[in-house]
Amino acid sequence: MTGSRHAPLEEETKDRAHVGGRGYGVPAAGAAPGGGRMTPPDVETALDRLDVCLEALRDGAEPRGVHAAPGGGDTEGELVRWALDRLRRLPREPHETFVREVGGLLREFRRRRCPWNAAALRLLDDTYTFAATGPRLHDDWAHDVRAVMHRSVDDPRGWIRLDGDRVNDARGTWPAYPFDPPPASGFPARLHPLGVGAAVGALAVMAEEWQAEPAPVRTRPDRDRLLADARTLLDRYGPGARYWTNAIATGAATPDFVGAGLAGTRSHGFVTGAYVNGLDLFDDLGVIAVGADEVGVFWSFGAY
Repeated sequence: MTGSRHAPLEEETKDRAHVGGRGYGVPAAGAAPGGGRMTPPDVETALDRLDVCLEALRDGAEPRGVHAAPGGGDTEGELVRWALDRLRRLPREPHETFVREVGGLLREFRRRRCPWNAAALRLLDDTYTFAATGPRLHDDWAHDVRAVMHRSVDDPRGWIRLDGDRVNDARGTWPAYPFDPPPASGFPARLHPLGVGAAVGALAVMAEEWQAEPAPVRTRPDRDRLLADARTLLDRYGPGARYWTNAIATGAATPDFVGAGLAGTRSHGFVTGAYVNGLDLFDDLGVIAVGADEVGVFWSFGAY
């Protein structure tokens, strides 16, 4: 975790306003090398723009040109036309209902967009989790992970990020909220390497709740599907990817996260200890995927 491909990032990155995981006016970057495009360039641009518009509407904003953008040409693809037709049919009043319906439309649009999105939503969307990907720019990839935690970079492929705290006003005081990550130099002391099988298990148990989980993953009838979704998420980073966790080493060569369950895993904290908006964060479990071109950050939070 030493050296740099480019000039090192500042330890404290300056946050930019993002909607849909991509900044306004920032063009789609396409797939990372070797990843393969899910859609042709013209369709991908329309999909990215529509994602931005839908998320802004879901958050109660009214982006300029939303009624006309993205257009309705044949090159934009069936998914864009389907989503626009659904959007135009939604009653605008009452506003609370409209916002809720747009949220459902956005979720379905993202699910249909690509298999990776669908796996992320199935596995992690019902729990307090953070899932985001950023570009790999440094040999010392801790700088890239910090950039993802600070939301200062976009997903290189324009795919989904799960981040319920993106618009949390706590970020005015703690820009990386709910994270309080150490400097890049502090990462080695808080992380342990994982083999791919253990990383899949750690990611799968993030489908659990930290407290009073009625159905641990190990007991669920869809356990194999959850593990398959976790593997789909990690496959994105390539066969040569390395994996790290903040879970405290147990001495086992291959930790059994599924068997232990989420609440049975102790970890080094990466979250703030501040009491914010009536919420106290008491535990966390993370998985970091480090590929040649991308870094993935998956984190589960316990709160009360």
